Amino acid sequence: MKNVTKEIEDLIKKPMEEMGIKVHSVEYTKENNHNFLKITLDKVNGLDLDQVVEATNIINPILDDNDLIKDEYILDVSSKERGES
Repeated sequence: MKNVTKEIEDLIKKPMEEMGIKVHSVEYTKENNHNFLKITLDKVNGLDLDQVVEATNIINPILDDNDLIKDEYILDVSSKERGES
């Protein structure tokens, strides 16, 4: 799965950079019988909720179009607790 998460990171990196956002991490985990694709984003001075929603709306169709994960999963896009220094 590491190759898939790296490929996802590569696919979303440029669109996020165009928004001034850095892809901090992409992880695929299983918790309580549910698969999660966790994407953590960062930006100088942090991201607000509207920016996370906007990023999610860009990331979601990229994931759908490329269909890299065959199992069902929950997409979890979030920001780092604090903006990068």
